[in-house]
Parts: sequence; structure tokens; C-alpha cells
Amino acid sequence: MFRFICIVIFLMLYLTLTIPVLIVEWIIGKFNPYARDISSLRIVQWAFRFILGITGVETTVIGEENVPDEPVLYIANHRSYFDILLTYSRCKRLTGYIAKKEMDRYLTLTSWMKRLHCLFLDRKNPKEGLKTILQAIDDIKNGISICVFPEGTRNRGEELTMLPFRDGAFKIATKTGCAIVPISLNNTAEIFENHFPKIKKTHVVIEYGKPIYPDQLDKDTKRHIGDHVENIIRETIKKNAELV
Repeated sequence: MFRFICIVIFLMLYLTLTIPVLIVEWIIGKFNPYARDISSLRIVQWAFRFILGITGVETTVIGEENVPDEPVLYIANHRSYFDILLTYSRCKRLTGYIAKKEMDRYLTLTSWMKRLHCLFLDRKNPKEGLKTILQAIDDIKNGISICVFPEGTRNRGEELTMLPFRDGAFKIATKTGCAIVPISLNNTAEIFENHFPKIKKTHVVIEYGKPIYPDQLDKDTKRHIGDHVENIIRETIKKNAELV
């Protein structure tokens, strides 16, 4: 419970005290948008690493060298709020996450998310959802990676299970030709969700798969690319279960 209270206090302080930082970042962006974006990325990564330090999480990372130095589409399984902190704190390039529309209402938090090129997906409105995918395609073309949890929500089922992937996000890769990098996450729900509200010191495993270029796949695999990536992640989390 102590860790939970510490994280809540830190978040409250961060979201309050960084309001002037957002203003400074806005001014920097008027002269150098790229410098603003990189600065915002590093500030948020510092905050995420600080929070992870409070949790005491131990992380085993496999295959990070597989991530190419170019804009990519990250695809990951999703079981915990901490999945975002664990993965975003490791991004070397500008990266925007696709979040649910409901996140677009938290003032300072929303401002930081927009500064980081995060997009908000309205799952109940297909027309608006398409606009989000089109914006993500533009971001890839402009050198910004995108991360998606295509299960659509956190999987509350048993460890090593996954919800079916939604195919819409994969258009970001098929329309741009960018690489898809599978991210397989093991044991992340054990940090928090499995024993809410306690935060538990936990060992998690993150594996970055080899990049998948849609144009290099055969026609049938490309047609069912969502299933292809889903199977890769499913087999990887099963393989890595013994490492937890």
C-alpha cells in the first residue's frame, strides 16, 4: 500500500508542478518543434522510470536490438496500466500511443499525451476511428513511431491468455510499409491489477520480436497479418513464462 500512496502523490505533484513546463515546451515548439518533442519525451520517460523505481519492478528485456532505427508500429499484448510505463520508458525515438477516447479529458495528463503524439481512439464511432488511423499513418510518414494494444482493452483473463486482436491498427503498417515490432509482455498484471490496490515488487519479461515488413510477406499472410502477429506474441509469452 505504501508504494501505491507514493505513486499517487508523485503523480499529483508531477501533473501540477509540470504545468509551467508545458508552457515552456509550448514556447520552445514555436521555434523548434523537434526539440520540444524530444524534450517532452525525455521528461515523461524520466517520470515513468521514477514510478517504476518506486514499484521495485525487475525487468528482463530480450531482443531490444531487433528494433530498427526508423519509425515502426509497435504491437503489444496488454494486461496492466504499467505496460505503458514499461514500454514507453524504453523508446529511443519519438513514439505516440493510441489510447481510448476516454483518456482525452484529464487536463494536464491529456496535454502531456498530446505533446507526445498520442492519439485518442473512439471505439464506438467507426468514422472517428478511421480518422485516428489516418493520423497515425501520417505520423509514421513523419518519422514518429506508433504503439498499439490491439486487444482493445486490458485483458483481465488468466496469465498467458490474450484477447483477439482488432485488425484496424495493422493498416498503419500495410499503408506505410513500416516495420511491425511485436512486443510480448509477461507478468505485468502482477505489479498492480492482480492485487489492487497494492503494488507488488515483481519480475516482468519484455521481448521485442524481429521486425515484420508487410511487403515482404506472402499474400495470404499479409491478408491475415493481425492473426500472424497475434500468434507470434502468444507463442512468445508462453515461451517466456518460465523466465518469470
